[in-house]
Amino acid sequence: MSAGSMHYPSLVLNADFRPLSYFPLSLWSWQDTIKAVCLDRVSVLSEYDEEVHSPSRSMRLPSVIALKEYVPTARRPAFTRFNLFLRDNFSCQYCHDQLPTHDLTFDHVIPRSRGGRTTWENIVTACSTCNLLKGSRMPHEIRMFPRRQPAQPSSWELQDNGRAFPPNYLHDSWRDYLYWDVELES
Repeated sequence: MSAGSMHYPSLVLNADFRPLSYFPLSLWSWQDTIKAVCLDRVSVLSEYDEEVHSPSRSMRLPSVIALKEYVPTARRPAFTRFNLFLRDNFSCQYCHDQLPTHDLTFDHVIPRSRGGRTTWENIVTACSTCNLLKGSRMPHEIRMFPRRQPAQPSSWELQDNGRAFPPNYLHDSWRDYLYWDVELES
């Protein structure tokens, strides 16, 4: 069986043996992993049973790798729709319903028509129903207040929130390096 026709991702850890990110989980394709191993940029911590072969070499596919040089993580995450939803735990900050991303939008707490800006400190996750209900009114005018005061999250806060949403696929060899509050399933 050829590894090219299969999916063997490697969990990528920083040099401190923590995942580069939890959400999305830091994974590399087996091809990128093999390249990094051959360039001596990573240490292999765990392997799959599957092997790949070249004309002169064969090796087992790595399942967990650690970077040899520490990569600093960003202290201030980018303002993106996904990071906003992650900061707010994928829940409407008005009605508190947790929803899939395609059912979420964002709301300007101080509406743009009233001078509100598109910043971490003025945007919250909202469901379409609450967003339409609030419209261009101020929170006190309609008595709709966000669950939490919006603020710029740190990368650590987003990583911590991401642990609440483990991916669907987790290989057994990754368990010692991942820290979720829920039971991991492979």
